[in-house]
Amino acid sequence: MQKENIMNRKCRTPLIEAKLSKNNKMKGIVIKGSSPTKREIVPSGTHIARCYSMIHIGTIEWEYQGEKKFSNKVRLTFELPNELRDFGGDKEQPMVISKEYTLSLHEKSNLRKDFESWNGAGMTTQDLKSFDITQLLGKPAMISIIHKLSKGGNEFAQIGNLNSMTKGVDCPDQINPNFIFNYESAFDEDWIEGQPSWIQEQIKSTDEYQNKLNQAKFI
Repeated sequence: MQKENIMNRKCRTPLIEAKLSKNNKMKGIVIKGSSPTKREIVPSGTHIARCYSMIHIGTIEWEYQGEKKFSNKVRLTFELPNELRDFGGDKEQPMVISKEYTLSLHEKSNLRKDFESWNGAGMTTQDLKSFDITQLLGKPAMISIIHKLSKGGNEFAQIGNLNSMTKGVDCPDQINPNFIFNYESAFDEDWIEGQPSWIQEQIKSTDEYQNKLNQAKFI
């Protein structure tokens, strides 16, 4: 299921308005919903981007036509160095956007399709034998962003296509440091607790997370 971009949530603050009669006596109180305050989402269109984060979510359960399915998921995050914004720090930072994939190199998988388009070439036999997804960290790309509406009517940004860099176009230097989360060499419980609740729930529901907790009991 596609999650809404975190930067797209809306905040409503009720506005209480006291209605007065002509003699200034209170007639009633009307509670009005204020206009929603929208946080900026990544602009639609084609952007220069760079992959800087890889989060191994783990194996999640989902349902298709009444049948339970299981998929091993990974989330790649890209920074957009030409879309700098003031997020309250010492200097402007790039907007970021993520895309979730099933860890599969099947010829019909989204990960393989995007990688081949991003790489500008099909996967070789050697690639298929020993593909290391972390090799994508630091790799520049041209990404297309599309805007969609959630079931709740909120607009969010989504990565449409990934392509190799246009000839003659350079990607600015990387701003965010590379980041990896996995259940082997880069497990970080504190990092999990600092994530939005829906990401925490997604990770904590996986067998990989539960197995990691069980291993910790015997250390």
